[in-house]
Amino acid sequence: MTALTSGTTGKAGVRTLVGLILAVSMTTIDQTIVALSAPTIQSQLGLTHDGIQWAVNAYLLATAAAFLLGGRLADVFGHKRMVLIGTAAFGVTSLLCGLAPAGDLAEAWLVGARVLQGVSGAIMFPAAIGILVQSFPRESRGKAMAMFFAITGAMTSVGPIAGGYLAAWTWRSIFWVNVPIAVAAMVVVWLSAAPSPRRAERIDWIGAVLVALGMGLLVFGLQQASGWGWTSPGVLAALVGGVVFLAAFARYELTTHEPLVNLRVFRDRGFTIATLATMVASVAFIAVFFFLSVYGQVSLGLSATATGLLFLKLFLGFVIASRFGSSMFDRVGARPVLAIGGALSLAGFGWLAAIATDLDFDASAFFNQQTWPIALAGAGVGFMLSAASADAVNRAIGASYGEVTALSQSMRNFGGAFGMAVFTTLVTSQLTTKLTTSFEAMGATAADARKAVDLVTGAGGESGGAPSAVRDQVMAAVRTDYAAAAQWAFGGMALAMAVLLVLAALYPRDRRETA
Repeated sequence: MTALTSGTTGKAGVRTLVGLILAVSMTTIDQTIVALSAPTIQSQLGLTHDGIQWAVNAYLLATAAAFLLGGRLADVFGHKRMVLIGTAAFGVTSLLCGLAPAGDLAEAWLVGARVLQGVSGAIMFPAAIGILVQSFPRESRGKAMAMFFAITGAMTSVGPIAGGYLAAWTWRSIFWVNVPIAVAAMVVVWLSAAPSPRRAERIDWIGAVLVALGMGLLVFGLQQASGWGWTSPGVLAALVGGVVFLAAFARYELTTHEPLVNLRVFRDRGFTIATLATMVASVAFIAVFFFLSVYGQVSLGLSATATGLLFLKLFLGFVIASRFGSSMFDRVGARPVLAIGGALSLAGFGWLAAIATDLDFDASAFFNQQTWPIALAGAGVGFMLSAASADAVNRAIGASYGEVTALSQSMRNFGGAFGMAVFTTLVTSQLTTKLTTSFEAMGATAADARKAVDLVTGAGGESGGAPSAVRDQVMAAVRTDYAAAAQWAFGGMALAMAVLLVLAALYPRDRRETA
């Protein structure tokens, strides 16, 4: 299997880039837009706690399970065709999400639509990379890819901001907004992108099933670990089963004639490290949205909409730095970009962890003591993420761009799920310990503390307030104790970025570094 050659250039290429950014941005926005509106959706549809959690998690689970198949479908049936199909399906499934009825059907309807939405995104994304590579000659491809990854990556930050304002009208609008975007993206791609030929190759359905089961079980186990416990039989069975299926997948792919994905691409050390770098960055970057949201509303006392200010700071840092990171990548390659990005994010997340418990400031002001660490953390991820993603695709030697993109994004999804699982477990454990101590000092019980933990972390099955007998003291304890617990998550994110520095040191030198 060989990589695509460049085709469309000039204004048509730029229009194609715009259309692809519109299409793929829907998928990255939907990774985070639902979480902030989850309480409203739950109350208005009458969902159980497990139901709303599945509405949030099913999207990531389905995307992770289907990404490698989506990459192969794009390479075999044509990138343009699969982008159009995936975009149309994403628009339709978004409409279905917004039409979810209240009552008995609500849970199955919304979760089912979110699964289909995730599969649609998995079909669209790898095909979009194939078109992007096809639309630009080699000398301008790096800049186009850097812009694509920078903007679509930044859209992850836009999700919670947009969700806060859209949900003020109706929560359904957070899904319906995708419909006109999908239509616009389809029109632009249809008119601008060059067609890609269909290949006379087969689809490795056995490999597709094995990797879907492996990734699905692994992500499911990580999603359930904080709630069920890491030693729960269900979690252990899912994690072990996921590893077994992925091992079987790898063995099968190395022996079959036309594999779903060419795993020999990992022989390229640069590709392997670039892929690991995107995974490690996602450990922090995906999880930070959830913990900033809870921290903003619980510890800082902000409304859901005002919490969007925290994401805006992250977004601005990401966007500004990604421009410089992309330019540096074009000049000297990925190695120094990864190192600088890792160092910036390590400093930002570490700084945020250090000051998280200092709550004596105007949290509603845009410029305050937390503006700079949040912006710095976003800047570090933005500086390196597009470079790592672009370099991985550029190293698609002996494999197609759809395959390589699918591999890279699958690792990114796994990193996000892993970060959420580990940090949620840490924060919940710390919060339980701290609140139990605080509540017992006020004459309340450990059961009251457990109830407060469930309400804060979302593990409770119903809404409600803190124990009323000592309400003021309880709310003060919840506020300060969650800030102290969240330090562990922010510190863990800093540690993940320290791992990125190690990966940068192991990255092969680019000849542009010594030119």
